[in-house]
Amino acid sequence: MGRLLAIDFGKKRTGIAVTDELQIIASGLTTVDTNNLLPFLKEYISKEKVDLFLIGKPKQMNNSDSESETLILDFLSKLQKQIPTIPTQRIDERFTSKMAFQTMIDSGLKKKQRRNKALVDEISATIILQSYLYSK
Repeated sequence: MGRLLAIDFGKKRTGIAVTDELQIIASGLTTVDTNNLLPFLKEYISKEKVDLFLIGKPKQMNNSDSESETLILDFLSKLQKQIPTIPTQRIDERFTSKMAFQTMIDSGLKKKQRRNKALVDEISATIILQSYLYSK
């Protein structure tokens, strides 16, 4: 069994989280510059078996697509062309950034540490992945 890999896609930075091989525990992996996302994923899957890419689907409160959806669809097209062997699935990511920030507060991170947007992105990806695991 391979890992599940969640992507919290952003215009500048993208948070990434993965499961263990048994697909039980979600853990933050890293945050990468979005311009380097595809090379990072290719490198990662050359070392680790991945069964599924989970990509956040940002929605507005009225359930319409967020403005970043166009960028995500472009990325998905490139991902499916360059890594066609791994399926993708979309996951609603509403409120994940707020949940990530609250997680940082709850875990006792100091204000300066909570300003680390890369950490927020990584935690958001972990929340996306954890919500998928709960739904299974």
